Amino acid sequence: MKRIYVNEKWCLGCHLCEYNCAFANSGSDDMVKALKDVRINPRIRIEEKQGISFAVSCRHCAEPLCVKSCITGALSVDSGVIEVNKDKCVGCYTCIMVCPYGAIMPGSDGSVIQKCELCTNNAFGEPACVTGCPNKAIVFEER
Repeated sequence: MKRIYVNEKWCLGCHLCEYNCAFANSGSDDMVKALKDVRINPRIRIEEKQGISFAVSCRHCAEPLCVKSCITGALSVDSGVIEVNKDKCVGCYTCIMVCPYGAIMPGSDGSVIQKCELCTNNAFGEPACVTGCPNKAIVFEER
């Protein structure tokens, strides 16, 4: 299965992946209208430690602790992609606590949690963070 991988050597820390992610999940077809004067809440985050920038997003684990710990069944695996059923989520945040990568976060758009779903719920075809990375530090490939 294809997954998102990050090459920290190439990451500029520009945060464009975050903006592309927020736009892809906004439901809008106009980036300016979707993000202007809005505090974005992307499903991928750039972290910076000791001068190294890197993107943090869901790894879509083969044996995901988040899915196993979800008390309502709101998290499930479909063709290797961990998906969120927002109608089932009760906001216990157990998935946030057990994710070893810190890739699940509270939602701000009325949803209880949010995480990367590899842009399967929008029309991009490839994850927006990958297509929006100017330095090709984020790739979507099978390894």
